[in-house]
Amino acid sequence: MIIADQALEGRDAILTAAGHHPYARHALTRGEVPRGWRRGEAVGWLLPAEHGPRGGALGAPGPAVELFANLLARGALRPGQWLHLPRLDPAALPGRLAVARHDEWDFLWTTQASPRQPDEERVVRLTEADHPALTALIDEAFPTTTSRPGDPRIVDWYGIRDGDRIVACGADRSRGDIGFLAGLAVAPDRRGRGLGAALTAAMTRALLARHDTVALGVYSVNVGAIRLYRRLGFAASLARSSVQLA
Repeated sequence: MIIADQALEGRDAILTAAGHHPYARHALTRGEVPRGWRRGEAVGWLLPAEHGPRGGALGAPGPAVELFANLLARGALRPGQWLHLPRLDPAALPGRLAVARHDEWDFLWTTQASPRQPDEERVVRLTEADHPALTALIDEAFPTTTSRPGDPRIVDWYGIRDGDRIVACGADRSRGDIGFLAGLAVAPDRRGRGLGAALTAAMTRALLARHDTVALGVYSVNVGAIRLYRRLGFAASLARSSVQLA
């Protein structure tokens, strides 16, 4: 049986089909003109943005993979592009999507401010003059992150100083209707002192002044970070698989 993909015209139609889920609200930015489709129990979309994932989906993983396999066959996708999909079994991909890389992560979110943390008052907004120090910290503490000074997706940087040194940092990468924390990093020699908790709590409080929901992404294997974020109020979660097309 051939299943036809139902076209969804524009952001509002995609959000309605996705039940206005916080992940969809984050992915779909006002002013962009995404293309969307419903296939069975999945809702998927392609984005016009040059930065970030080319597409995403919510719902059942099987229909989501089939949707993007069809788009790839039609030339709407190309090798090297990323898709953010519902959590799926990598064994289900061969013969449907050729994948160069597969990451598993969780999208966590909250609508409430985090409990106050010690040292939260030390968190400050950073400026362009801090970019060299930020780069040095990120290279040492979180070299695999894609959130770096100069990234056009970043609205603001926050950090904690110790004298002239930045010892913790995080990026405000809010998108769509959702506040979003990214690139959270603490210098290796300052870990275990609550700086990550202070940074996360302060940034969450700041972003909730502008958004009704704040979210973040964390690799599923990072159980220590997930435990911390849940303690800070990020109780809701969505399991995701990100794949880079081969």
